[in-house]
Amino acid sequence: MKKTVTAIAAGLFLATMTSSAMASDVLIGSCIYKFDDTFMTGVRNNMEKAAADLGAEIELVDSQNRQPAQNDQVDTFITKGVTALVINPVDRSAAGPLVEKAKAEGLPIVFINREPEKNILDSWEKAYYVGAKAEESGTIGGQLIAEYFKAHPEADKNGDGVVQYILLKGEQGHQDATLRSEYCVKAMLDAGLKIEEIGSDNANWDKVQGHDKMKNFITSQGIDAIEAVLANNDDMALGAIEALKSEGYNTGKDNKFIPVVGVDATAPALQAIAAGQMLGTSLNDAKNQGTAAVRIADVASKGEAVTSESIGYTLTDGKYVWIPYVKVNAENYKDFM
Repeated sequence: MKKTVTAIAAGLFLATMTSSAMASDVLIGSCIYKFDDTFMTGVRNNMEKAAADLGAEIELVDSQNRQPAQNDQVDTFITKGVTALVINPVDRSAAGPLVEKAKAEGLPIVFINREPEKNILDSWEKAYYVGAKAEESGTIGGQLIAEYFKAHPEADKNGDGVVQYILLKGEQGHQDATLRSEYCVKAMLDAGLKIEEIGSDNANWDKVQGHDKMKNFITSQGIDAIEAVLANNDDMALGAIEALKSEGYNTGKDNKFIPVVGVDATAPALQAIAAGQMLGTSLNDAKNQGTAAVRIADVASKGEAVTSESIGYTLTDGKYVWIPYVKVNAENYKDFM
């Protein structure tokens, strides 16, 4: 359970903290790809809390989904004299120049949520990554759909023994979108489902786009042809649910229900699960991702060794902190509210 893992990590970490570590001259500069992303809002809120708990200072800026703006923001942070950088890159392929900037100044740099290529991280000893393995979330989504159809054979509306599904994907070329899409399909097949993709499109992590794409699929395929919806994140899943509601489905008030799954376990998604409008999601742990990133930045800023013991999270290959996903559905959603 998440609470158990978090409690253990926090206990190990706090047990090693000293009063001198609480008062530091740490100044962390952090760029978030865009502030109005629901999941990253959770991450940055937890980054602020983690910094406050450590007695460190953190400044967060909105890159507004523009890589050139983020590059300029990093330059400004360096000029200002930050002691570490925490970057949620707009474009993961642009991480190389950011690492070079940090390396030239001897600054630790921690990437979050969007993983740079391994050779980029390896090019600077003080470069790190905190995130979750996207294939885990895709697998959970596919498993949720498989479990639902095995428990509810009537969900096969046309009785053909095949699950006709819609796939709403994140950004074109984004590693999480690619892996979540691939592994949700794999999980359904591994569970023994016969499946048919009748619609797939990029909705770029956005609720409005998720709604509009879903409306298009309802128009082109017909509501009766759609038996499941898998979305790469909760915002797109919630947009799809709004489109289904306009057809009388997924209102939580009757038996007209098409299973919809997302990723992130955001507060609105948990509310939709509670209301019987959404089948499930997977916890993308914003609290522990934000906390781990700030702890790495804090320890590295002080010139101390970044280790599993010093940050309170398992550090893999001296570079990576992986925060596991957790399956969330009607049975356990209250644990995460």
